[in-house]
Parts: sequence; C-alpha cells; structure tokens
Amino acid sequence: MMVTLPSLALALLSLLRAGAEVPVQSSFSAEKFAGTWHIAAAASNCSVFLKIKDGMKSATITISLTPEDDLDMKLVWPMLDKGQKFELLFQRSGQTGHYVAAQEKKDMHVMETDYSHYAIVHQLQQNGQERPRTALQLLTREQDVTPQLLQRFKELIPTVGLTKDMLAVLPKSDHCTEVIS
Repeated sequence: MMVTLPSLALALLSLLRAGAEVPVQSSFSAEKFAGTWHIAAAASNCSVFLKIKDGMKSATITISLTPEDDLDMKLVWPMLDKGQKFELLFQRSGQTGHYVAAQEKKDMHVMETDYSHYAIVHQLQQNGQERPRTALQLLTREQDVTPQLLQRFKELIPTVGLTKDMLAVLPKSDHCTEVIS
C-alpha cells in the first residue's frame, strides 16, 4: 500500500499536466497562417478585458514571417475615436504551432485553423505572483463569423479553463481597420 500511494500520486500529477497542455494544429504551416486576420470573438480571465469587453470592437491583426520563421504580429484595436497600435514578436518554440513572446512572458498556441477562413488561438501570459492570464481568440479572414464557427469556439472555452461569461463576440469595426505595414 505504501508503494502504491506515491505511484498513484505521480500518475495523477502526470495526467493533470497532460490535461493542461494546449493542443496545436497538426501539420501547422506558418506560411499559410501569415496574412490579415480579424478578432471576431475572444474569451479571457484578464481583469482589464473583463471590464471593457462589452464595448470592444473587432481588431485587425497582420501576421508576417521573419527570416527566422518567427511571427511578427501587428494589431490595430479600435479605441474610442482612434486606433491603438501594438506590435508583438512571437518566436518559434520547439513545437510546431507554438510560439513564445519572451518580453511579455506569453505563450501562443494555434489550436486549429483552416488558414483561409478561421483560426483559434490560445494565449497564456505569466505575470509573477498573479494568476496566469488566459485568452482564447477566434480569428477570421473576414469580419463576419458563421454561427457554426462561433459555436465551435464556445465549445473550446471551458477546455482552456475559461467560462462562457468571459466571452465577447466583437462587432465589426468600420474605423481603425487599416493594415499596418
């Protein structure tokens, strides 16, 4: 019995760790993933996101590849009367479809994509003592999202530890949508 308990505890810890890993798109192609996307929906446990999510609109993301095959992401978020611009560099990790932004202590996993219509992306940001910030984003090539795709996105929310009350379906934005070059 004494030998069995440590073995059982070790097995349970291994299962918990395996369950916490985020799946990535099989045979992910960064070249096909590059281009312009719109954030059609998002869910996050970030307190700032939760405060402003009901007033947010769809953002535009332009993804290009660096010579090292890292992802250079340029975002434009419509805020009040102007667009707020952000730029992030996600470096390749050892796993295809998994990228790391070291400065922001952020992991990004491309969970699934068909490259031409949608992508579902998971981000995890570690900030020292705070609980990790988790975000799930539904990216679309056009600003429109089908009910079936939105339903698929909603099904994934609890699988990454988020709840449906953390969801924001972002309406189209007709300003601050220019692509950053």
